[in-house]
Amino acid sequence: MADEGYSSTAWESTDNSDPNASQTPHYGLFQPQNPPSLIHESATAPALSSLPVKPSSPPPRSSSDSLGRSSTSKWRDSVPVTIERKDTLSMIPSDAVSLVETSFDENVLRVLCELDCGVPLLLDRIKQSMVSCREASVFFKKKAVLEEEYGKSLQKLARTTSEVYSMNDGKAGSFVGAWQSSMKIHEVMAENRIRFAQRLNEMSDELASLAKEVDKNRKQTKELASRYERALQESELNMEKSKNRLEVSSEELERVLLQKEGESLKDGGLQAKNQGGPAGKRALGKAVAKGGLLLKGKNPGNIQRQEDDIRIRVSNASDLYRKALTDTQAMRQEYFNFQLPRILRALKECADEIDLGTQYHLTRYAFLFESIVLSDGSTLVPVGPEDGIGLKSTIESIDNRADFKIYMQNYAYARGGAAPRGPRREGPAEEGFLPPLPTHGGGAYSTVHTNVPIGNGHNSHIPDKGRPTFGVDLAEQMARDNVELPAILEKCCAAIEKNGLQSQGIYRISGMARKVASLKERLDKDMDSVNLDSEEWISDINNVTSVLKMWFRELPDPLLTSSLHQGFVEAAKIENDRLRHIRLHERVNDLPDPNYATLKFFLGHLHKIAEYEADNSMSIQNLAIVFGQTLFGQMIPGNGSFSGHGNGGMADAPFQNKAIETILEHYSDIFVDDAEVGA
Repeated sequence: MADEGYSSTAWESTDNSDPNASQTPHYGLFQPQNPPSLIHESATAPALSSLPVKPSSPPPRSSSDSLGRSSTSKWRDSVPVTIERKDTLSMIPSDAVSLVETSFDENVLRVLCELDCGVPLLLDRIKQSMVSCREASVFFKKKAVLEEEYGKSLQKLARTTSEVYSMNDGKAGSFVGAWQSSMKIHEVMAENRIRFAQRLNEMSDELASLAKEVDKNRKQTKELASRYERALQESELNMEKSKNRLEVSSEELERVLLQKEGESLKDGGLQAKNQGGPAGKRALGKAVAKGGLLLKGKNPGNIQRQEDDIRIRVSNASDLYRKALTDTQAMRQEYFNFQLPRILRALKECADEIDLGTQYHLTRYAFLFESIVLSDGSTLVPVGPEDGIGLKSTIESIDNRADFKIYMQNYAYARGGAAPRGPRREGPAEEGFLPPLPTHGGGAYSTVHTNVPIGNGHNSHIPDKGRPTFGVDLAEQMARDNVELPAILEKCCAAIEKNGLQSQGIYRISGMARKVASLKERLDKDMDSVNLDSEEWISDINNVTSVLKMWFRELPDPLLTSSLHQGFVEAAKIENDRLRHIRLHERVNDLPDPNYATLKFFLGHLHKIAEYEADNSMSIQNLAIVFGQTLFGQMIPGNGSFSGHGNGGMADAPFQNKAIETILEHYSDIFVDDAEVGA
């Protein structure tokens, strides 16, 4: 029997039956009519008597069926049963029944009871199962480490790539949306892997716990079996000693009787009996040494007294031997018919427990592994439209031609008022310049010809009321007009919300340079005479948005003021979302009243634009990119000067965008109070 071991299951209770019922056990080599039970219920383990009897267990057997000998205390004292077994299989979820077979094979137990090597066979089998269980646990743990490392690395890569791209000067348009969507897909796959790693860690811990409990229970059962065997061996040894004492006393009595009849030691049957071998001589020698027969006198009185004493000893030795023989037979029957089957059942259930637990977790691992692979596949290639468009379709949604057209418009408009860098396009004919080529068609490409003189044509007859709004300090024009909000802001935002909420790329796509310049001139001369709801302007709402952005850029002091610029930038650099929100809220509250009122109204307008992101593709992040430098101040095209001052230039652009994005995300917390919400 091996020294190291692994655990066993709990003993089945067989002490719950009717004590008056006569039962015949299923197993064993001896089946007497009244098989003795030398282990009283109180001497057995409490855990055994409290456990329910399985339907497949052998008929319970009560201690009242035993012979009731007084020697039963010897067995109870020498073999204390104190096993308490935890049902480690209960750690496995209940659905294990549907995954592995859990029935107990009674035929196997019958065969084990008939084998002399049943106990060591099961102990060695449990050791093999333990090795397999621990190997599976180690594999799950290492697999979890790999999956977790892969998931976290992929998640970090996707998030970092998305953040870095938003701060770099990369392509805009449809490419940005596709790129960010592809990073989101990678984040979803990474999260699936991290959850898979968590499941693997749980399975590994459960197997390790199962192995630990089985190891403990196996050792307890092995010790119990050893104690039963030692107790039986000691009982057999005591029986042999009692038998020898009886034989010695019987021989001594026979010698006294022979001497009483006057026979010689060399005559009669005693001499013939002693000639049987050395064993008889040794027995006679012991009798002589104890009784002192040969040294006694041959007085008839002495001989009679010796005979009486020896007869008493023979009677006592006979009773002791008969009692030892009965106790040993009862103990042997108790062991082979009752205790050995219970030990074998416990070990067999222990082996089944570790085998079923390992098989269940391997089956669970296969199911989870299959699920994670299928999940990755459905993320990359969704089954239905409601699940998304997938990675391939996302990349195919990039429209390079449309992106380039939009880039051309924005680029030409941003540099339309600047001095030309290359050769002059137009000039007097006497200097060798050719007349301009006629243009055919309009479309998006016609907007690149931006160097068109403005201020003439049909706008020249508009009277100037002397109340300009472009390039005028915000506080001055609001005080001049005695208004709470700039008139141009209310007028343009109302037209945009009425006609442009669902316009694709609103505020990102610029209008035609000629139309924008014409609208700016008319608004600057006589704002009240301009009807932005006319067909001239609603046909291309981008002209109105471009004029509004131009008004913000031409403010002498930016809307967020040059004095508070650095405070906004420092607050935007804070990584903690909650703290960044609080610091930006404080900077907003520091704005002058005209700037605060204008910012509140305009960001409310942008918040409404973002609510239609599904139609116009302008998310809060996209709006923040458009208005980051616009609201913080930038270079005014044409004269090379700055609005206010440079405010850090391009170096602060990512933080300017982040500041606008955070304020927009928390618009309600920053600007809307409880009274307004109730109203």
